[in-house]
Amino acid sequence: MRFTKMHGIGNDYVYVNCLKEEVADPGRTAQLVSDRHFGIGSDGLILIRPSEKADFWMDMYNADGSQGAMCGNGIRCVGKYVYDHGLTDKEHIRIETKSGVKSLDLTIQDGKVSMVKVGMGAPDLTARNIPVQTQKEQAIHLPIDIDGQTFHFTGVSMGNPHAVVYVEDVDGFDIEKWGPKFERHAMFPDRVNTEFCKILDEQTIQMRVWERGAGETLACGTGACAAAVASILNGYTKERVTVKLLGGSLQIHWDKEAGQAYMTGPAVEVFTGEIDL
Repeated sequence: MRFTKMHGIGNDYVYVNCLKEEVADPGRTAQLVSDRHFGIGSDGLILIRPSEKADFWMDMYNADGSQGAMCGNGIRCVGKYVYDHGLTDKEHIRIETKSGVKSLDLTIQDGKVSMVKVGMGAPDLTARNIPVQTQKEQAIHLPIDIDGQTFHFTGVSMGNPHAVVYVEDVDGFDIEKWGPKFERHAMFPDRVNTEFCKILDEQTIQMRVWERGAGETLACGTGACAAAVASILNGYTKERVTVKLLGGSLQIHWDKEAGQAYMTGPAVEVFTGEIDL
């Protein structure tokens, strides 16, 4: 199987051009290639397929083999792949995902994509749609008890479920302990991605993320959007924010009038190879 390793600020995936390649068991393949000791090493597998609704279809799988709905860092890399590898010459493209069709604006530098702006769609704040088990219509600053400790989270869906939690010390936070407990808490029937955040100022957020099915990753595009939306809802930031993650920074703009969250960030190709599965 021919593949290309790519990353968006450290959130890395193995990409396969399924206009040429066949992947018989994507879930199992994702587990094999994601292993950082016995495989290629990645947060998951993304298959670039033809689409009847858009220019291409991003079919993504987490490191544990589960199918994902959307990945903001992953979709930026899809945009870079299809342009840099000659699958399109358009600088505005549409990508089909499990959570709908997303629009991408490509920034070209020296003939290759350097930055990608993604229309991530409208954040869904309805608790039952995220889903969050609560009687409230929205999960904004909602208390949650875990192992005798009370946290507060804001629930946001960006095509996948997010719980945004504010902590005093992001760097020292024990994410390996608390991340799995949030992910599999009974309040989140489909599991949840959890963003542990600190407000640095009204235009800057520091964030670490625990992704369902992958564990802690260096970055999460949908999570950065969710963190920005939650911070605006809670009155902590303005509508344009920089989200600082372990792997780098993303620019997020929640345009309420347009009903869209926009994410801008880099995409990088690391290497291309071949693996015998």
